[in-house]
Amino acid sequence: MQLQTNKNLKMSFTEHANTIFNKAIGDYHLTDNVDTTIRNPYERGTIDYDLYMKCWIDTVQWHLEDIIRNPHIDPTEALELKRRIDRSNQDRTDLVEQIDSHFRQQYADVAVQPDARLNTESPAWAIDRLSILALKIYHMKEQTTRDDASANHRLLCQQKLDVLTEQQKDLSTAIDQLLDDIALGRKYMKVYRQMKMYNDPATNPVLYGKGK
Repeated sequence: MQLQTNKNLKMSFTEHANTIFNKAIGDYHLTDNVDTTIRNPYERGTIDYDLYMKCWIDTVQWHLEDIIRNPHIDPTEALELKRRIDRSNQDRTDLVEQIDSHFRQQYADVAVQPDARLNTESPAWAIDRLSILALKIYHMKEQTTRDDASANHRLLCQQKLDVLTEQQKDLSTAIDQLLDDIALGRKYMKVYRQMKMYNDPATNPVLYGKGK
């Protein structure tokens, strides 16, 4: 697979990733419709393509979660949405693992130091949280400018936005440090596939036993 880097942009990896996340979120909100056709502007097979796709899936799912919480939703529609969210979660997991595959390839030839340590999560799962943070920041920022909300509501949302922004900065720093450590052999990657059982007809007892 081709790995697209951002060295010429003089950005850290997370600065680059956050730019892509913001583009995906902005592109979605041009129509703000969960059935909008995705038009990924990046080359397929690159990490940029997968980062955009990852955040697009997160953005659509964010709005699906909003819709399904409508207290007046038709039960049949709610069931269809729940199954769509389940499929989205599986797609999200598959993409996270694909992003980790990019990193495994990128750092495959790194000489791991004898005292190298294992991180609590892989880079891609931390990037998964970074994508969600970008969404939280976008939507919390919307709340701070609502004309139909009280001044107190806007103030509380601004305070939450400040915390989210600080959290994004800290998480970005931690991810960049992790990638630096992996590149220098101070930490090493060991990826465990999620192996979700509820979507697998061979492991979900309701599915493999439904004919009994």
